[in-house]
Amino acid sequence: MKYKVIFFNWLLPLLILLITTLLGIIFGSAGLVWQDFNSDIVLTLRLQRAAASAVVGSSLALAGLTLQAVLRNSLAEPFTLGISGGASVGAALAFVLELHLLSYYIVPAMAWIGALIMLAAVLLTGGRKGVENLLLSGVIAGTAASGVLMYLVSCADNDELAGVTWWMLGDLQAVDPVLLYPALAATLIACVVLHCFGRELNALALGSNVAWSIGVPPGFYTVFFIIIGSLLAAQTVALAGMIAFAGLIVPHLIRRFYGCDHRKIVIPAALWGGVFMQICDLLSRLLNPTRELPVGVLTAVVGGAMFLYVLNKSRESWR
Repeated sequence: MKYKVIFFNWLLPLLILLITTLLGIIFGSAGLVWQDFNSDIVLTLRLQRAAASAVVGSSLALAGLTLQAVLRNSLAEPFTLGISGGASVGAALAFVLELHLLSYYIVPAMAWIGALIMLAAVLLTGGRKGVENLLLSGVIAGTAASGVLMYLVSCADNDELAGVTWWMLGDLQAVDPVLLYPALAATLIACVVLHCFGRELNALALGSNVAWSIGVPPGFYTVFFIIIGSLLAAQTVALAGMIAFAGLIVPHLIRRFYGCDHRKIVIPAALWGGVFMQICDLLSRLLNPTRELPVGVLTAVVGGAMFLYVLNKSRESWR
């Protein structure tokens, strides 16, 4: 039984992640033959892109899983709470003001600051007034962030306009390797930390009273986990722009097939999140070979449908 759990929870998603990585290397706008596997296209571009999609998917899945547990809200995720919008405003501000020229790490730092400010605003305005008000606050915050983004785009130079617009749609084509490797390290560290603190996540998911009763101070751990979730969401924006609903889809599927014990589902969530994003990235290249789709478009379409489904189910439970 133990080996079956290890296979189902760890080895199976890891194997599928390796398969989707290989498919991402093989398929693209230009086909590959086996002799090409030592070429720069594979080693520096496609492998890097596959790694970026895995990091982005894992980060968003972990962020969604964490925020849903802490806020006890099945619809909580970086996009619906406005965190991705706030991070996008921070990152876009760094580009428009040319702060990114000072250091590679200015963009993720500004994205994280924007994410934390937006999350604080959403929690202050709607966090104490029920699930519907929290979601409404997140939608309003996201809309406001979109307006600010449009203004910042209008201030961009013509040379930067196309790149900034494509980045806003969610793009994995030109991920900066200088940002990719720290993001990979941060995702691995966050995964280990969340796995080790699975008991605390379980306690918060059951409510403050339960958390206190088993010796888990809810105030400290709520802030602790929200910071981790916001950091994960912000780094995905810095890497690939705003990708919607990936943090909603994967955690729901994980809980359906693996249960709700965070001591057991954190690592599967990270692995399946990487698989999901790599599949979306592969489809974005294959659906229209002459002109790639931004991966954020695919996740928005699939995730939007799932959001409506989950919202319907949530309304039934509220009644």
